[in-house]
Amino acid sequence: MSVPPDTTTPRWDWGPAGPPKAVASAAAPAEPQPVVPAGAVPNFDEHIRPLFRGRDVDAMAFAFDLSSYAGVAQNAPFILVHVSNGSMPCDTRWPEDRVQLFQRWIDGGMRESAGSAGGAPPVEPPARPGPIESIQGQLGRTVALRSTSPVDEPAIVLEHREPLIYMLCAAAELEHVLMCEYLFAAFSLKRSVEEGLTAEQLAVVDRWRATLLLVAKQEMLHLAINCNLVSSLGASPHLSRPNLPQPARHYPGGVRLAMLPFSEQALRHFLFLERPEGMDLDDAEGLEAVRSAVPVMGDDEIAPHLQEFETVGHLYRSIEAGFLHLSESIGEERLFLGPGKAQAHGELFGWPQLAPVTSCEAAMRSIEAIVEQGEGSRGDWRDAHFGRFLQMLNEYMEMMEANPGLEVARPVLPVLVRPPESGEAADLITDPATARVADLCNVAYEVLLQMLYRLMCRVDEEEAQVKTLADVSVGLMFDVIEPLADVLTTLPVGPEHPGRTACATFELFYQPDYLLPHRRAAWLLMSEHLSDAAAIAESAAAADDRLRSVAASLRAHSATLSAQAR
Repeated sequence: MSVPPDTTTPRWDWGPAGPPKAVASAAAPAEPQPVVPAGAVPNFDEHIRPLFRGRDVDAMAFAFDLSSYAGVAQNAPFILVHVSNGSMPCDTRWPEDRVQLFQRWIDGGMRESAGSAGGAPPVEPPARPGPIESIQGQLGRTVALRSTSPVDEPAIVLEHREPLIYMLCAAAELEHVLMCEYLFAAFSLKRSVEEGLTAEQLAVVDRWRATLLLVAKQEMLHLAINCNLVSSLGASPHLSRPNLPQPARHYPGGVRLAMLPFSEQALRHFLFLERPEGMDLDDAEGLEAVRSAVPVMGDDEIAPHLQEFETVGHLYRSIEAGFLHLSESIGEERLFLGPGKAQAHGELFGWPQLAPVTSCEAAMRSIEAIVEQGEGSRGDWRDAHFGRFLQMLNEYMEMMEANPGLEVARPVLPVLVRPPESGEAADLITDPATARVADLCNVAYEVLLQMLYRLMCRVDEEEAQVKTLADVSVGLMFDVIEPLADVLTTLPVGPEHPGRTACATFELFYQPDYLLPHRRAAWLLMSEHLSDAAAIAESAAAADDRLRSVAASLRAHSATLSAQAR
C-alpha cells in the first residue's frame, strides 16, 4: 500500500457535500455488478472500475484516484481491508460478492485490461513537505499534526516499526493528558447544597461529574489499549508524559494543554480536543456542534481556532495505516513480536475492549474502539465523548442563562507544587499544609503508574500478583487519589491568591520512565512509597480529620504489596 505522504490517512468519506439524502439510492451501485465469464481473470477496466461510484471517487480524491488503475492497484490492500470490514464506503457496506470480486482481481495479478499482464505500475509519491517546528517533545510534535489543511500539514508516513512505535507513544501521552484534564474538571465541581446549589442544580452537577469520570475512565482504557498495541510490536508501554501546563508555539497546530476547572471554557476546550474526524458539515446539528467546539479565546489562549487543526482521530488513522502497511510489507509474523500473554486482559478491569493484540485484525479492532469512544468518527458522535461534552455544554449554558452569576465549581486555581520544567508561567501552592496534601496525591499517582507499568508489561508476575496489582491500582484511584483531590479543592493555595483553592496537580517526578525492572524490589519499593505517604497522611490528619481514611487506605495497600513481594 502506498498512501500519498502529503495527505491525511485515507478514509472513505463524503466530505463537505455530505452523504446522499436517500439511503436507498446511496446503497444502490452506480452500475450493475460486473459479471466475470467462467475461467476469465478480472481486470480493472471491465470489472473493478465500475465498482466505484462517482461520489466514491470524489470522496477519496484527496488521497488517491479510485477511477484510475494506478490509484486503485497501488492501494488495493488498504481498500480490501476496509471494504471487507464495512468501514468503506461510509454510507453502505459492499455485498460479499463485490468484496470477493475485488479479492479475485488482486489474486489474479491486478490486471488493467483483458489483454494486459498483472502487476501494478510504480506510482511516484509527491515530494514530502518540510518539517514544522514542534511544541516540545513527543507530545508537542503529536499536537502539531492537527492542521486541517492537507497541503500544509506534515506527512504522517509510517514505513518502519520505529516510527509506528514513536507515534503510538505520542498518542499515549495525549490519552494520558486528556485523562488528567477530565479528572481535574470533575474534581473541581461542587458537592453539596451547602455550597450554594439547589437540590435540582446539584443533581445536574452530580451527573456532569459522573460523565467526566466515565470519560476519564475510558481515556484510561484507551491508554491500556495503546500499551497493548506498543507491546505487540515488541516495545515497552509508554506511561510517562510532560508535566502540565504545556505551551503553545506560534505556528498552526499549537495548543496549550493545561488543567481547567469546570467552566464554559473547559467544556469548549474538551469539545475541541475530541472533535470528530469527518463530521458531516451539511447536517445542521453537526455544523452547530462543530461551532460549539471552537475554544473561547481570551488573554491566555487555550487553543487556536478550529480551522487550524485536525483531530486525534487523524493520528490514530495514521497509526492504523502504519499497521496495515507493515503487515503487508514485512508480514504479521515479523511485525507482531510481542507475546499476547504479556499484554493486559480486559477482565482485570472489566473492559471487554481490552484484549491482546497479536494480528493486524486485532490491532484494527483496538484502534477502532479508541476512536469511536472518543470522537465517534465511524459511529455516532452523539454517544461518543464529543456528544457527551456537547450535551453538557448545552445544559451548562441553559443553567447559566437561567441563573446569572451561579458558580457550579469550587474556586479552584490550577496550580503546581513546584515550577514546571517547561518554563511555562504557573501559579504555585505556597500554603505548606496544602502543598503537603498535593504531594501526597502526587506520590499516590506516581506509585499508580509504577504498578500500571508492571501490570501492562506483565514482566514476570504470577497470576495472583497480576490480580493484586490491578486491585491495588483501582484502590489507589478511589481510596486515595479521588478523596485527596476532593480535600485539595477546599484548601487554600496561599496568601497570594485569597479565596482560591487548589486541586490535584498530577505532577510527575521521573518523566523518562516508570518501569521498576526487578519484581521483588519493585513491589517492596512501591510498598515503601505508600508506607511513607501513609505516615505523612497520619501526621496531617491531626489537623484535618478527612485524611484519616486516606492514611488507612495507604497503610492497607502498602501491606498488601509487601505481603506478596517475592
